Amino acid sequence: MITKVSSFRNPENTLAAPVPLEAAELIVSCLERAGVEFVFGVPGGAVEPLYNALARSARRGGPRPVVARHESGAAFMAEGYARETGRLGVCMTTSGPGATNMITGIACAYTNNVPLLALTGQPALPSFGKGALQESSCTGVDVVGMFAHCTRYNSLVSHIDQVETKLVNAILHALRKPNGPAHLSIPVDILRSLVIPKHAGHELPALLRHRPSLMDDRTVTLLDAELSAASRIVFLIGEGAAEAVDSIMTLVNLTGALFITTPDAKGLINPFHEAYRGVFGFGGHASAEGALKADPDLVVAFGTGFGELASSGWCKSILNNRLIHVDESEENLIRSPMAKLHVRGRLRTICEKMIAARQPFTGEATRGAPSASGIPHGYGVSLQASEQYHSDATPIKPQRLMKELSKRFPPTTRFLADTGNSMIWAAHYLQPWNRRGIGHRVKPIGYVEGERRSGTANWLRIALEFAPMGWAIGAAIGIARGNPRCPVVCITGDGSYLMSGQEITTAAEEKLAVIFVILNDHAYGMVMHGQRLAGAEPIAYELTRVDFRKMAEAMGVPGHVIESPEDFDRIDFAAMLSRKGPTLLDVRIDREEVPPMMLRLKTLGSVKA
Repeated sequence: MITKVSSFRNPENTLAAPVPLEAAELIVSCLERAGVEFVFGVPGGAVEPLYNALARSARRGGPRPVVARHESGAAFMAEGYARETGRLGVCMTTSGPGATNMITGIACAYTNNVPLLALTGQPALPSFGKGALQESSCTGVDVVGMFAHCTRYNSLVSHIDQVETKLVNAILHALRKPNGPAHLSIPVDILRSLVIPKHAGHELPALLRHRPSLMDDRTVTLLDAELSAASRIVFLIGEGAAEAVDSIMTLVNLTGALFITTPDAKGLINPFHEAYRGVFGFGGHASAEGALKADPDLVVAFGTGFGELASSGWCKSILNNRLIHVDESEENLIRSPMAKLHVRGRLRTICEKMIAARQPFTGEATRGAPSASGIPHGYGVSLQASEQYHSDATPIKPQRLMKELSKRFPPTTRFLADTGNSMIWAAHYLQPWNRRGIGHRVKPIGYVEGERRSGTANWLRIALEFAPMGWAIGAAIGIARGNPRCPVVCITGDGSYLMSGQEITTAAEEKLAVIFVILNDHAYGMVMHGQRLAGAEPIAYELTRVDFRKMAEAMGVPGHVIESPEDFDRIDFAAMLSRKGPTLLDVRIDREEVPPMMLRLKTLGSVKA
């Protein structure tokens, strides 16, 4: 019989000795103390003791398993869960190919600084080096060596007494700045071994409590002076600024700055704010480039690492001596050595200090109107007046699809855009009304005055840098599992769906109302358009024409085929969103529409800059 970890007092009021328990039970109990609700994974023999412990945990209301269909999908789900909730995401799989299948998802979390814990199994220690089934130790296919390149902490548990210490270390490394994945590989015989907890009174919640990072007061003072002296200011908001976005918007109002966002930070802000000039980087807008080329005195970047897609291919219009880079991560700051000033610290704390310095002298904050900066109006309230955005043509234009998605779903919707054309179309054209009221000319239905966004709220999620296809499919399920109150819409391509679409059955099993929108052009669309724009050989981009509605129905999931804007009127969106389970929209898009992707081709050298 396995006993739950507990401390109790005996009649003499002295602390009793901890009860021995299986290592697997200790691990699950420790995860529970760390606030973990779900473990996303695929079971197997080498992690059977952990699944046994999860079964007992689920019965008592603790962490429970969510079973993915592929190990990379499990990691993507854990990442989506962590992004939405701010908690540790946990994924788990067996040894050998289970672990290697998971590496892509772990690498994605690493490049996007998402806190994950990956648990992988191993055969029993005495079998190492003997050709055990799915052995992946240092004497086989060394998965610990592979994980070393995409984790913040990575270790093989080689002795029962290491379990507790290494587990706590892994959790703390995943959640400290910069966040990222941690990995433990644990032999099955150790998971079954009894252990006496050495830290039964160990308070993981206290260790995990957020502590403000150090702040350099000298550079903050210099930043304040620069903002006071400048009259033409542009803010660049990156995804790492999520926690501070409300404070940054207040600074926009107080300084009269314009602001732009990286593609993955568009979902942090209100796209109808009158000072917004659009997305800078991949799938971005000419108005964002225009704001930088209009000779501002100062460009202040918050929470970005200036990767290729977030910096418009390391564009010199932003990476120059007008730049001030504000970030909590030293890894991000070292990517902008040309900046005139680097300010390190917690972004919310820095911004609140800037606000406090201004409010006593400015009185009521003024909205950041375009005239305040002198830089021409670019983005404004009406994003696109293009013919395609309003086209009624069949097959539906992808631009018009983004318009329909923007208006058909409620303000609390979480959108995810997968790698490829889906990411480009969403970054450029998706613009739902949301609940943020700063700078609105007209307040949308459902607007709540004074609402404050959490540090994890983001209505558009994109995975930049590593950018694996199929990421959004698993991540959407993780977001829905972590926050079932908000509708979740996964925008993906037919190529990505053919790689990872089986995960829709996980959403069905979990009864999650995820809407999967497939941009169906029977092609690897980004490859096709890239070849055409570059004058390359037209090769290897065609895909089989698939009726994804029938595929979904075969899995017990309702689906709809969308060929024109009028087809949306035939769908009961209220019923779809209230359904306890996913829905698939097979959207037959016009494949001849070319997304704004020249940035990528220039960076690759496929076309001249």
